[in-house]
Amino acid sequence: MKLDRLLGILTVLLQNDRVTAPELAAKFEVNRRTVGRDIDALCQAGIPVVTYPGAGGGISIAEGFKLDKSVLTAEELGSLIAALKGLGSVSERSHIERTLDKLRAGAGAVVSLREPVVIDLASHYKGQLTGKIETIKRAILEARLIAFDYFYEKGRSHRRIEPYFVLFQWSSWYVFGFCLERRDWRLFKLARLWELEICEETYAVRDIPPERRDFNARFTDDIKLAAVFDPSERYKLIESYGLHCYTETEEGLRLEIGFTNRDFLIHWLLGFGGNVRVLEPESIAEELKAAAVKILSRYP
Repeated sequence: MKLDRLLGILTVLLQNDRVTAPELAAKFEVNRRTVGRDIDALCQAGIPVVTYPGAGGGISIAEGFKLDKSVLTAEELGSLIAALKGLGSVSERSHIERTLDKLRAGAGAVVSLREPVVIDLASHYKGQLTGKIETIKRAILEARLIAFDYFYEKGRSHRRIEPYFVLFQWSSWYVFGFCLERRDWRLFKLARLWELEICEETYAVRDIPPERRDFNARFTDDIKLAAVFDPSERYKLIESYGLHCYTETEEGLRLEIGFTNRDFLIHWLLGFGGNVRVLEPESIAEELKAAAVKILSRYP
């Protein structure tokens, strides 16, 4: 992966006064022409990489830049390493391990690989998730359409999209792309996406409108919940929304908070059984009553 290699080359340059192109080519298992392109990419990113021709020459980062305002601090590089370790929980391990090995520090290390943060982004269906992520990544790199069956509240639909990103947000994995059926940008949750395949058809990369890149803007807390919970549920409220999310009352723990997804809210409240009473909105309270009646009807 080019980004992994650029990070590795940058780290080597930060740790050494001067290295040669053949040394970098051997270390990262590429040819010298690729190393040259990578050095150009680092320069275009604003990193002052200097090359010295002839005997005793090589590649280094400009002296003042390296000493006075290093591109990556120990904390920043440590965060990148932690992120790579987390990615390893859902990706094929080979290229992650190679990248971490190339970042492995010696006596003059920028940062130790003994990162005290453990990130595991995998789910209980890691095998399928890994395959989906790898397939979508390949389609993005080759600018090819993907097709899949998608399960949602209205049933199942078959979609074809131009994939642009795989992202982990709101505790789930998604693919973001342009849906040919809806003629619009869409997010699809990977857990609901099955029968995935890469199509032969390619696509011309579109410019993504800036407002569509703001993924948080897609979720607005329009449903305002007011509910009272039994004190025995205190730990669940704290786990979900923090230490000061509720107010102590004579009736119990009063929670007032906004929700985006109505179905999620209903299922979340049902998980509390008889230990919650919804005050507002009234429509949510009525829906919980209906759900309770339906549950009772299944146990005659």
